[in-house]
Amino acid sequence: MPTASLPRTDQPGRAPRFARRATLRRSLRLLTSFRFEQSDPARFYGGIATDSAELIDDFYADITGRDLTGTVVLDVGGGPGYFADEFTARGARYISVEPDPSEMHAAGLRVAGSVRGSGMALPFRDNAFDVCFSSNVAEHVPEPWAMADEMVRVTKPGGLIVYSYTVWHGPFGGHETGLWHYLGGEYAARRYFRKHGREPKNRFGRSLFAVTAADGLRWAATTPADVRTVFPRYHPRWAWWLVRIPVIRELLVSNLVVVATKR
Repeated sequence: MPTASLPRTDQPGRAPRFARRATLRRSLRLLTSFRFEQSDPARFYGGIATDSAELIDDFYADITGRDLTGTVVLDVGGGPGYFADEFTARGARYISVEPDPSEMHAAGLRVAGSVRGSGMALPFRDNAFDVCFSSNVAEHVPEPWAMADEMVRVTKPGGLIVYSYTVWHGPFGGHETGLWHYLGGEYAARRYFRKHGREPKNRFGRSLFAVTAADGLRWAATTPADVRTVFPRYHPRWAWWLVRIPVIRELLVSNLVVVATKR
């Protein structure tokens, strides 16, 4: 089973680009941005979009020796389009797929390549994309590993798949209902309603589901794709070992990333 090993690179003895970028300063910047998820989503998601594009650009360069110029990138669960400018600036053709039309237009952004569809049944042919990624979406779909399989299907042989999601038992697992989610997702949702007089945006059992780190490791061990690395997204490189430790990883790995290439 893959753990926090680093992706292979054509430069023996040299750490891959993203590993060098995974500093404590970056971790603190991302973690502190979470307090703006509801109050200032442009600030929060804008920062996540920049980090995602950097992550994918780094891994693509480490694995292929090329940058993203001329690639076709599919963002599964692209939401209102915060990621589009980041990938376009890197020379990629950006396409997003999102099932919820209200989410697609929530920020008033226009994304020319936005398609309405389900991540669990992607409306694209096999082997269509150079890069397929999903950021913080798996916990919002009832069959996250069917979505992961679909991402592999639509990626070209040799293409890059990056699957990043929020771990349920981590501090951000309940989203706006945390940390009460440790007492159960349904309890946390009811408490949120009592306190705020409205349902949470991320309603447990409907638009928020319990996805564990162990789930991601099981998928990584069984997928036909070539898994390059599995690591905790918001941790500095020296803390990536946490992925290897059962129970601890569920509590401290707030976001798990699986990086793979299609055979």
